[in-house]
Amino acid sequence: MKFECEKSMLASAIEGVSRAITNRAAIPVLEGIYMKAEGFNLTLTGYDMEMGITTTIECNVLVPGETVLDAKLLGSMVSRMPAGNVRIELKDEGQAKISGGVAEFEIPALNASDYPSLPVTGADNTMTMKCGVIREMIEKTIYAVSQDDKKPAHTGELFVIEPGSLTVVALDGYRLAIIQRDVECTRDIRIIIPSKTLQELLKIMGGADEDVKIDANRRYVVFTTNGYTIMSRLIEGDFLNYESVIPKDKKTRITVDCKTFIDTIERASLIITERLKNPLRISFTENKITVRCQTPLGKVVDEFAPVEMTGDPVEIGFNNRYLLDALRYSKCEKMVLEINGPLSPVKILPENGKDFIYLVLPVRFKNEG
Repeated sequence: MKFECEKSMLASAIEGVSRAITNRAAIPVLEGIYMKAEGFNLTLTGYDMEMGITTTIECNVLVPGETVLDAKLLGSMVSRMPAGNVRIELKDEGQAKISGGVAEFEIPALNASDYPSLPVTGADNTMTMKCGVIREMIEKTIYAVSQDDKKPAHTGELFVIEPGSLTVVALDGYRLAIIQRDVECTRDIRIIIPSKTLQELLKIMGGADEDVKIDANRRYVVFTTNGYTIMSRLIEGDFLNYESVIPKDKKTRITVDCKTFIDTIERASLIITERLKNPLRISFTENKITVRCQTPLGKVVDEFAPVEMTGDPVEIGFNNRYLLDALRYSKCEKMVLEINGPLSPVKILPENGKDFIYLVLPVRFKNEG
């Protein structure tokens, strides 16, 4: 095998497919990038048995063939080559020669026949949407995904695909994030996509107006975008019936300016650490919102005026990070909090419309039953 590629194009492709590669793989060959040169193209693949990323770039193939090269080493070498073409040549004694300008490396080449084939997913064409839309849907929810492996289904995001609509849901037992958008789709399927797959998709996707094609079945999802194909196994298991936990009633409705509320919570959070976690005690009245907190580091009292409030005054305990996440990721100027009492989940939604809903469980104060 022998080929030449433009350096920046090759470096970018290596970086992209490396996102599917883990450093301590169960099989050593999976720490490498599978490369196949034929015709006028080079195809690169990274795979960790759960997720695979593939891309094809133009290259000058002098001798067709295939090999596997260590991803980390290859990426570091190619990115540091001088501008121009990089040549990779497979030698008889199991070595690969990588050269660019006057720089020349030799590294071990692994046997391509040992590299596991990516599964034939059989995934069906589901929908095509704009990168900007799916990016917004993932970014506004993924922070609420569970980090606890005891409930594997909640370590991914639920995609509820219905004719004309896509709903994305994430939850971790303390909070819930839901976003819905109208899309062109005729299928009806629910799938749970690992959060790692979605995080890598965010990094690989192109500009907001570019397309991402989504194919899915009960076992796999395949995203095609920006010259890459991302294949991922889905998470099996039962996702919580999220619609049943959204409160239908409210006794208090408060509209807040997001930046003011964020600034107030951030100031109060200065005395909260990983070791010294105490909830924020927030009281909502018609004319002011008061935020209090006390930890061994000190105590704080801060207040600001709501934009609008109707209903009963209420005092409620919040985990500061959960509340901050909801406000920051909403990217809204104003948000509405709907509260049905001090121990009921608090619903947080945009001032206009309900296409994004965030639910956060209150924290009981220690002096309460």
